[in-house]
Amino acid sequence: MLEIKNLNVKLEEEDKQILKGVDLTVEAGKVHAIMGPNGSGKSTLSYVLSGRDGYEVMDGSATLDGEDILEMEPEERAAAGLFLAFQYPVEIPGVGNMTFLRSALNAQRKARGESEVSAGDFLKLVREKAKTLKIDAEMLKRPVNVGFSGGEKKRNEILQMAVLEPTMCILDETDSGLDVDAMKLVADGVNALRDPRRAFLVITHYQRLLDHIQPDVVHIMADGRIVKTGGPELALEVEKNGYADILAEIA
Repeated sequence: MLEIKNLNVKLEEEDKQILKGVDLTVEAGKVHAIMGPNGSGKSTLSYVLSGRDGYEVMDGSATLDGEDILEMEPEERAAAGLFLAFQYPVEIPGVGNMTFLRSALNAQRKARGESEVSAGDFLKLVREKAKTLKIDAEMLKRPVNVGFSGGEKKRNEILQMAVLEPTMCILDETDSGLDVDAMKLVADGVNALRDPRRAFLVITHYQRLLDHIQPDVVHIMADGRIVKTGGPELALEVEKNGYADILAEIA
């Protein structure tokens, strides 16, 4: 599904290389987690895959279902099935949550040559997804993320994911700033969306999120590349011992 080969990326503003030959394959139906020390390039990887400005790909490739996403605009990547849940979701004053969701869904359907969803069908769809994620109906009527708590913002991101039904979901430190209850609600939402046709790339600092999501594969990232890959037990090792032993192995 998602295949990254020898991806080298620099931050344009500082002319500083961040990613230094990332190789990663995420298969359909699988959940991969990426952990690593601060500054290792985890969030940069998510930004580059989603098409954020300010980064220059120096070498390498990234394909989704065989399509080169690095040559696509961000909206084209979204229509191709890529979704990024932000670490810090932004507020959009004056834009209602429902309006935002329906516009995003229909824009993607139009880009794929599909018919738009009617207002009635959309309302039914959103109510069904919101109920599954335990999102209050009043929250849907408010402007996007305005006045939302940290947990509400993250659940709103998962609601967007549930409505848009992407095939490749990237979660960039979605657990950041969440208490235990909010994190479990977010994890439950992710688990509800697990599907043989959908893959997840979960970027996190903490084992506690992975306790709820149960990844198939765990990668450790350091100094702009993936330095170790294993099963869920690798995350437990990091939780117990930190990164020092792993980094010493590759020094």
